Amino acid sequence: MARRKLSHEGTLVLDSEGLSKLLSDDESTVALVAEARKRGMETVICALTVIEAVHARTDKARLGRVLSGLRVVAVGEDEAKAATELLMEGGLHGHKYAIDAAVAVTALRQHRPVVILTSDVDDMTKLCGEQVRIVAV
Repeated sequence: MARRKLSHEGTLVLDSEGLSKLLSDDESTVALVAEARKRGMETVICALTVIEAVHARTDKARLGRVLSGLRVVAVGEDEAKAATELLMEGGLHGHKYAIDAAVAVTALRQHRPVVILTSDVDDMTKLCGEQVRIVAV
């Protein structure tokens, strides 16, 4: 299996699919997160990502262990306003893309270079432009 390379230092951001795959010990995602940490990248998630990724069968103990190794970024009024601007600039509606926009704001405010692990490549590209590197999971 070919390994995808990440940048030295900077920040790795997980969206809900990235977090879900990390929770389920997906080999590729675990390897990407391990590589990022080895390279000195901080791994972060938007607080709303936790809500989006959790379901009735989520192992709470596993979730706690995984979250303890990540920096969870809060979403307040300032972040909400910035996410609204991204939605408007991208021509997207908050009903469908609210959490993606909050994740994008989280990513855009991190130490560069920033990489997002996401299943929503098109949406994240619309929201982040070329300011972050998008990696499909």
